Amino acid sequence: MRLSFGTANTFDGMTSFDSYSSTSGISQDGFAGGDLIGIRIDQSGTLVGSFTNGRSFGLAQIGMDKFTNNEGLSAAGENVYDQTANSGDPIIGIAASAGRRFIQSSALEASNVDLSHALTQLIIIQRGFQANGKTITTSNQLLETLIGLKNQGNPP
Repeated sequence: MRLSFGTANTFDGMTSFDSYSSTSGISQDGFAGGDLIGIRIDQSGTLVGSFTNGRSFGLAQIGMDKFTNNEGLSAAGENVYDQTANSGDPIIGIAASAGRRFIQSSALEASNVDLSHALTQLIIIQRGFQANGKTITTSNQLLETLIGLKNQGNPP
C-alpha cells in the first residue's frame, strides 16, 4: 500500500500548520456535566431546565404583551382578541413586571369557560334526554297495549 501526502509546499494533499499549543476560554464551576431531565416555567415566564447534576438554569423567557387600552381590543371569539387602532401597539416585556400579570404554570384557567352558558346548555340537554325517555316509555306502553289486544282477539 502506498501513501500519498501530496506535493511539498502545495495544498493538494495532507496539510499541517505548525504552531504552539494553547488552551484558552476554559472555566469550571465544580459541577460535572449533566443532561436535561425536566423543564418548568416560573412566574416571570422563565423556562428553567433541571439537569442530572442537580443544577437548574434559565433556558429561555416567554414574552408577554401589554396594551395601552385593553378595552380597545377586538374580540375574535372564545378568549382570543385582536389588536386594533384603539388598543394601540403591543408592548412586549417580562411577566410580573411593569403592570403585567405573572404566569401561573401547571394550572387550569377557569375563565376560559362561561359557566352560566355551560349550565344552561346542560339543562337543555337534560330536558331533551328526559323527553326522549318519555317517548320511549310511551311507545313501550302502546306496544304492550297492542300486543294485549291481539292476544285477546286470538285466544290460544
